[in-house]
Amino acid sequence: MDPVWLTAFLDFPPADFERGVAFWRAVTATSLSAPRGETEQFATLVPGDGDAFLRVQRLGEGPARVHLDVHRAGQDFEVCRSPGGFLFCEVGAGENARPRPVTWPAVPGGPRGDLGGPGHSSLVDQVCLDIPADRYETECAFWGELTGWPVRAGSRPEFRYLERPAGVPLRLLLQRLDEPTGPVRAHLDLATTDRSAETERHVALGAAVVGHGPRWTVLRDPVGTRYCVTDRSPVTGLLP
Repeated sequence: MDPVWLTAFLDFPPADFERGVAFWRAVTATSLSAPRGETEQFATLVPGDGDAFLRVQRLGEGPARVHLDVHRAGQDFEVCRSPGGFLFCEVGAGENARPRPVTWPAVPGGPRGDLGGPGHSSLVDQVCLDIPADRYETECAFWGELTGWPVRAGSRPEFRYLERPAGVPLRLLLQRLDEPTGPVRAHLDLATTDRSAETERHVALGAAVVGHGPRWTVLRDPVGTRYCVTDRSPVTGLLP
């Protein structure tokens, strides 16, 4: 059975957990659920509307990372790894209502500050799998087979993506790195109607700009986790 939902986990080491959670709560305008788990290591970032698709975990050891939960009806919990070593979990179905993008107030003097009313909108809507070159074809085939979703050509030669069904909150982007080999890892992407304004908002919250691409800006959160703000529509996921 094809997945009915995807959840992205932001996994932080103990020393970075509180700072990491506070930053991502502010970025996504979410509240934090009560902790759960044997050591209260898990919590959910609860959106203002719709169902949750972002969660946090306090790690026992190791660096910060992103992992996925793949939800299917009737699925028992199972911890898995892709052929390239990317961690994900198979879990049962639960959520089904994709949240709407968050609309942020216009900032006086900012890109839309003279227009009055609301400003731009944004939403975390993509997990990008960062795949070394020697693992790329294998990983693309694996994720296509695992999800049953068609693998499509992306906006650049190094990108492919999985065509998600309507209502699934996260798109999966498959990026071929210049690195010849190594482990597969992942980062989050946000879609926004105004990349400049969204980037300024993140920097004010404590992020640092790392670099720029043609349609995206690379940032680093206060605990060192890299992610991107993109020009894709937060409603459709497509480039304008």
